[in-house]
Amino acid sequence: MEIVKANREHIDEVSRLFDLYRQFYKCTPDLELATRFITNRIEREESDIFVAVDGDMASGFVQLYGSFCSVDAVKIYILYDLYVDADKRKLGLGEELMKVATEWARLNGAARLDLLTAHDNLIGQRLYEKLGYKRDLEDFYAYSLQID
Repeated sequence: MEIVKANREHIDEVSRLFDLYRQFYKCTPDLELATRFITNRIEREESDIFVAVDGDMASGFVQLYGSFCSVDAVKIYILYDLYVDADKRKLGLGEELMKVATEWARLNGAARLDLLTAHDNLIGQRLYEKLGYKRDLEDFYAYSLQID
């Protein structure tokens, strides 16, 4: 198993995993939507996706978006998606994907890597804390505005 930066040849497998990731967050299965979304990110170079592959089969991925923190006046990355196939969990693959994401951010001049996760994603929270992520309980609230 190796972790590589996703390109056009990985679109089908990353899309399959992305659809499963969305289902994990209670979205209706929609492989066509997943494929369109992942294709656009890769072809437009709008995100950095790393995928764990063994031959033609992918077992997990992590997706990052480059951004900036105006307050600190630094480049940051937002780690938005992390998913490992159910039958490949507990093998350390999520941790390896996170380490690759961290190194990518470091090599690309980022000062910080941020993420949000669901309150009930206890497995993810344990992994993030194991890797040194700190939960912000005091400084910020997360808000979202749905734009139609």
